[in-house]
This record gives sequence, structure tokens and C-alpha cells, in this order.
Amino acid sequence: MTILSFHSYIEADVNVCHSGKVLTSQEMEAVTSAKAIILPQGCSEKLYKLVSRHCSHFFPNYDAYFAYPGKIGQAALFKKHGVSMPKTKTFPNLKAYHKHKTDECYQYPFVFKLSWGGEGSNVFLIECEKNLSKALEFAKESEGQGREGFLFQEYIPTGGRSLRVVVIGKKFFPYWRVARDPDSFYSNLSKGAVIDFNSFPDQKHAAVSALQKFCKDTGINLAGFDFIFNIDEKHDEPFFLEINYFFRCHGLGGVDSYQKLLADGVRDWLKEIE
Repeated sequence: MTILSFHSYIEADVNVCHSGKVLTSQEMEAVTSAKAIILPQGCSEKLYKLVSRHCSHFFPNYDAYFAYPGKIGQAALFKKHGVSMPKTKTFPNLKAYHKHKTDECYQYPFVFKLSWGGEGSNVFLIECEKNLSKALEFAKESEGQGREGFLFQEYIPTGGRSLRVVVIGKKFFPYWRVARDPDSFYSNLSKGAVIDFNSFPDQKHAAVSALQKFCKDTGINLAGFDFIFNIDEKHDEPFFLEINYFFRCHGLGGVDSYQKLLADGVRDWLKEIE
């Protein structure tokens, strides 16, 4: 079968370098005649819709990414599939917040997140009215830049750790991100956390098991999922926190290692559809 690749690191029968430009007639012919298409990880919605309209087999599957955008969309996706997540209240904009806010919307401390951003950016622990006022002002500035939407989320004590599970095809790669201070709110590598591959194997297994079902139900086959566990609870229930469709690869051994894992995932996917 003819395989078309838009991915700069994965070669196929036909290769197209796409940088947002309109496809040529020759490139469009390659799309319509391809039996399988490999998309770039930073695929635009326009290209994705074009490819999915003309080809039945494409990788990665970004249906959920475009149908449920941002953290607000992810919260809706988690709720739809009935997975465990922190209690969440979403607001499409500040106008909606001021219209519908009640004392039940939050209880200090709680977590404030803009709908966009990753790796711990635009996420704040709200412990008092002053914190909330600053966060809402930040939301106002973001709206002024055309980026609306935020959410309040239940604060869950984690002991300064979170679990990242990367899914590539049908393989799952879990690792902990651990803050140097166990009382730290943030456990992102960008904020100084370190990687731990070995601790709490039962919790890792629980998260991967829950994620396998979720990915089967949603079709997601390339993303980094974040989970947290409540250190005050004795059971190992994983809470789905976020989906990162564009993620760092430090926990996978770096860029070269990630590219190999991705190529292996694509190869396995192609074998399945032959």
C-alpha cells in the first residue's frame, strides 16, 4: 500500500513537507490516493480535517484533540467517559463566571487553570481571596489577547509528585515527576522536578490500566497524560488531570530515543492496518 508522510522524521513512500501552505495538486493527489498517512505531531486542524476526509487510516488520531480543545474540553472528555478526575468547575469566560459564581464553585485551597497552556504554565494554587483576584485579573488579560476560558479544580494533596504516562500507538511509558520539596504544589520538570521511574509500581499499573481503556474508547494514540494520587487516601485511584498532545521527551530518554519510539509505534500501527 502507498504510505504518505507529512512527518519530518518518518520517511514513507511519499513525503511532503507541510508548513501551513496550501497543498499543490500533486500533493493533494498523494493524499487522495494514499492508503495510510502519517501526520506531524503539530498537525493543524485544517490539515487534519483534509486528511481524515480523504483517507481512512492516519496517525496520530487527533479526533479528541480537536473536538475537545483546551483544559475545558479535556474536562468534558473525562466526564463523558466517566474517568476519575478532581472536582472541576469550568467557565468559558469571565462574564460567565460573574453570572454563575456561587460559594459552591470553590473552597480554599483550590486550583485555578487557564484553559490553555502546558507544563505547569497558567496553573495556580488559590489559597485566599487575594490569590483569586490576581488569577481573575490574569484571566482578564488573557481574554484581551483572545484566549478565553478557565476552570476551578479541587486541590488534591500529592506529596509533590505526579505521574506522566506517554502513549505511543498501543504502548504506554509511565514515569513520575517528583518535586524536590514534597510540599511543593508544582511537580513539572520545567519547574525543577526530577524523574523517577521506579517508585509506587501499583499506582503506575493502576494509571496505565485506566488509560488503556480510555485510549481504546477515545482513539487517542499519541499524547502525554498526567495523573495524580491523593496521598491522604489509602487506595491507589488515579485521577486524570490533563492531556498533553505536545509533550517533552526527557522521561523517554531524549529526542533521539523518542523519535525511535515514535517510529516503532508507527511501524506497529501500519502492520495492524495492512
